[in-house]
Amino acid sequence: MTETAPTPLFGGGTLTRARPLPVLRRALADTWRSTLGWALGLTAVLLLYLPLYPSMASSQMTDVINTLPPQLIRTIGYSDLTSGAGYAQATFFGLIGFALLTIAGVSWGSSAIAGAEETGRLELTLAHGVSRVQYGVESALAIIVRLLVLVGYAHLLVTVLNRPSKLGLDSGNLVAAGAALLGLSLVTAGVALASGAVSGRRMVAAAAGAIVAALSYVLNAVGNQTPDLGWLRRFSPYNRAFGHRPLVEGADWAGLGLLAGFSLLAVAVAVAALRRRDVLG
Repeated sequence: MTETAPTPLFGGGTLTRARPLPVLRRALADTWRSTLGWALGLTAVLLLYLPLYPSMASSQMTDVINTLPPQLIRTIGYSDLTSGAGYAQATFFGLIGFALLTIAGVSWGSSAIAGAEETGRLELTLAHGVSRVQYGVESALAIIVRLLVLVGYAHLLVTVLNRPSKLGLDSGNLVAAGAALLGLSLVTAGVALASGAVSGRRMVAAAAGAIVAALSYVLNAVGNQTPDLGWLRRFSPYNRAFGHRPLVEGADWAGLGLLAGFSLLAVAVAVAALRRRDVLG
């Protein structure tokens, strides 16, 4: 069978029509260095924090934590810092890992449609037989794959460090925590993707994703202060991910389902907006 002639994709490289998922393949090929850089960042964070746990589990550290204001402890999630699960949650899953994956997801989400439109790559790609629905769906898949790779790598590294760092993490609960982190990062990335498709502006998309991430964390933190404000946690994707304490209690399937549903809704909004917008200007 003779393949059709290749055509330019994204302003460089080629697109052979017989090959499946061309947008996904090209996005992964173009961003592998970025993915590697984020993986190295996760490596540095995990190697820095997790091996410190044995010294943090001492009675002296407990006394130091008890001197902090209770409101501050509840805000930053240090109420269970002396247990392995509590320490891993407070330092990595619920704080630095969340921040790094949010930044990565929002960056990729804002670049996928809005960034491509601003640089002219989107117009060029659509002009060579790629439908708008295909472009939107495959762009979302590329983000999912990259975030899944990062979360999977972090899970592997935490598993390796678990015994030497004396964390005592359960392997099943560790998978649940990874799923929660992935679901939360997909929500913010999805918001950035959808906002970029609606507005066509990368800065707007990045700001929307960052605002959702910040509000999610803030609503959870404020809701933890007093029972009267606990209702705020219901509106926080962060609480849907970690309010169940997956490293201690395992997976919260209802919370994971809500995160997955919201992410799929964001992708649907992005695809629908891309179909209706005039990207040719």
